[in-house]
Amino acid sequence: MDEVYDVIVLGTGLKECILSGIMSVEGKKVLHMDKNDYYGGKSASLNIDQMFEHFKKEGEGSKLYGHNRDWNVDLIPKFIMSAGKLVKALVKTDVTKYLEFKSVLGSYVYKKNKVHKVPSNGQEALKSKLMGMMEKRRFKNFLQYVQDLYFKEKKALKKGYDLDKMTMKELFKKYNLDDNTIDFIGHAMALHREDSYLERPARETVDKINLYINSVSRYGNTPYIYPMYGLGELPQAFARLSAVYGGTYMLHKPIEKVHYGNEGKVIGVESEGETAKCKMVIASPEYFPDKVKVAGQVVRCICFLDHPIPNCNNSESVQLIIPQSEVNRKHDIYVCSISHAHHVSKEGIWVAIVSTTVETENPKEEIKPALALLGDIKEQFYSVDDVLVPTNNPLEDGVFITTGYDATSHFETTMEDVMNVYKSLTGEELQFKKKDKEKDEKVEED
Repeated sequence: MDEVYDVIVLGTGLKECILSGIMSVEGKKVLHMDKNDYYGGKSASLNIDQMFEHFKKEGEGSKLYGHNRDWNVDLIPKFIMSAGKLVKALVKTDVTKYLEFKSVLGSYVYKKNKVHKVPSNGQEALKSKLMGMMEKRRFKNFLQYVQDLYFKEKKALKKGYDLDKMTMKELFKKYNLDDNTIDFIGHAMALHREDSYLERPARETVDKINLYINSVSRYGNTPYIYPMYGLGELPQAFARLSAVYGGTYMLHKPIEKVHYGNEGKVIGVESEGETAKCKMVIASPEYFPDKVKVAGQVVRCICFLDHPIPNCNNSESVQLIIPQSEVNRKHDIYVCSISHAHHVSKEGIWVAIVSTTVETENPKEEIKPALALLGDIKEQFYSVDDVLVPTNNPLEDGVFITTGYDATSHFETTMEDVMNVYKSLTGEELQFKKKDKEKDEKVEED
């Protein structure tokens, strides 16, 4: 360990492992350490005994729910947009060869006290019970404009809307969409967590809607895919990539001290009496409590069910969104459900994970509307986590800290943070383009 490295990475969460893998591929000498004895950090997938230990539950999980080998339960529930930035990173780095994926079979939204399937195209929109007949046609026209704009069709460009100046509220008004449809588009398709987007330039939301539509077109029913054996496979896959390119990994390594030079820049990390020298450090927030602040909290509840989520077509995997307006909140509530089909639980058990941004002093009460939609719950694992954000200037101290995981149901904000840290590190944008012979950006689906 007493060597000089270009980068030392602390923590094996997904963000840190992606950056470690990319740095290694780009020829940097990387040392990656974690104080835990498992990969994933806050974004780990745990077996059933680890779940009971982590959440301080009484008894042994394996005696109640079967072999540990059957369980890989995510601590941070998220699905992957199949045309999103994480897939592009997976393809750019060839990490897809270490992973298998499966489509998420259903995307649903809670509106007017009922669960509805989110339409994946104009034809489904016309059949949906979310809107009346006239509103369906206005919605279809709006979607057609968004798609035509993506493909730079003349009929869309002729409208002359300046999406960088026009707000999203103004664009919705052009199509006479009612509040119910606006709510559905903004939260179930653009996947905004609250309504401030309505006053921002329309370009942001139009791009998000197109990401949703393009992701749906990859595999059909929904925009989401999910890795077999849980999200914990993702950081491990990027860790393998780093190792292939010469990166060194050390688990269960206590971080005793971070050394700084006379000018205040990091020069090394000490563990168990040895000091590894470096030019910079990438770290998850918990390694530098003096350089981060709490920007909010996320409440999560992992639930074991002996049935699929009701009113979701008996699907083995679904996402269900409860828009904030439906439950008098400022932020949406998300439910991600997976099952034995994804090798995350024993046969006959579905894992449903509820999450939202904390708004009150009683987070458990805030997720009750979602829990009520799940039917009988066999087991609950409840947590409230701080969302930590860095307060230091990494250009001054050489310490590049990622942000904590938010309540979003996908990895787009995760990848935005990765891209921001990469730009701070290198001064360049993270590019996802591959060589011409490797243009196919689809990941292999099981």
